[in-house]
Amino acid sequence: MDNLFFNNWESLVRVVITSALAYPAIIIVLRISGKKSLSKMNAFDSIVTIALGSIFGSMILNKNVPLVEGILAFAF
Repeated sequence: MDNLFFNNWESLVRVVITSALAYPAIIIVLRISGKKSLSKMNAFDSIVTIALGSIFGSMILNKNVPLVEGILAFAF
């Protein structure tokens, strides 16, 4: 039961740092690409937004996805 809520400080610090660096990157990419508000989105825009969220989540929680690779995936 020790690992149910907490493994170690290193993993927590990694999540915080990666989130703090990745969030501005995704905001910049979305601003540059000119994404619309939710009410004006078509099906393609919705799918792209879900894909970006998936990349963001994978980058934060998966140790095998480096920050630079995740940001590069945002850009393309």
